[in-house]
Amino acid sequence: MTDSKSSRQFQIGINAVLILVTLMVVLPFLLVFVSSITDENVLIRNGYSFFPEKISFYAYQYIIRQGDKILRAYGVTILATFLGTILNVAMSALMAYPLSVRTLPYRRGITFFIFFTMLFNGGLVPTYLMYVNYFHIKNTLWALVIPNLLLSANNVLMIRSYYMTSIPDALFEAAKIDGAGHLRIFLSLVLPLGKPILVTMGLFSGLAYWNDWTNGLYYLSGNAGQKLYSIQNLLNQMITDIQYLASGKVAGNIGAEVAKLPATSIRMAIAFIAMLPLFIIYPFLQKYFAEGITLGAVKG
Repeated sequence: MTDSKSSRQFQIGINAVLILVTLMVVLPFLLVFVSSITDENVLIRNGYSFFPEKISFYAYQYIIRQGDKILRAYGVTILATFLGTILNVAMSALMAYPLSVRTLPYRRGITFFIFFTMLFNGGLVPTYLMYVNYFHIKNTLWALVIPNLLLSANNVLMIRSYYMTSIPDALFEAAKIDGAGHLRIFLSLVLPLGKPILVTMGLFSGLAYWNDWTNGLYYLSGNAGQKLYSIQNLLNQMITDIQYLASGKVAGNIGAEVAKLPATSIRMAIAFIAMLPLFIIYPFLQKYFAEGITLGAVKG
């Protein structure tokens, strides 16, 4: 009876902690949305609140008026995220599999070389010069795909660890006895059994591509570059423009009208729009995400 009571109390405590953590995650996003539909004067007077005195959708109307730019930026972001995620997962999986083969010559040295890239890099200026002068990716879609995000050493090492700890060696031996080569083993055995970790790494990569704006900042410029702005770059530009226009440096009637723009609520609306697609996609990937994080750690 005592054990049952203790177990029930422990379960209640765990549920309370999980509810608290959930609220800590959800409430900030809810506050961003509520702030985006709160009247600007109320925000200035009362600050941020979950229960606004006056609701206004002007911020979203302002964003909708940028319709063509928003749609193009979403299209570029979706394309870059899809293409980059597929290439990232494919290259990471292909590199991780040989490293998981214990008989691979110089396996430790290759693994150290990959790990070394997590600690040191060539620096921003040499990287920029290499991509612009030799790979000629400036003002192209590849500028949003290749630099910094195309291949992650962390992903490679995590996938390799998953292969080594979660796929029994007996399966590899059985496949070799049946006459399968490494390519057949990789396609027919490793990829299906490695789906949880691959989806997890794909989610990490997709989040990185979706939220990235530094590549667009460095490698996109001029009219040609602006046509390839991702949603993050476009929203950052919109925030910068609003701040400039609201600073009072624009003279005349235009400056007076711009000064009335709800700058704070527009920033909140922009932030919410940038996060919204991730809220929609994540529930469909949550199962694989949980499996990929935990399965590799269960086996020692």
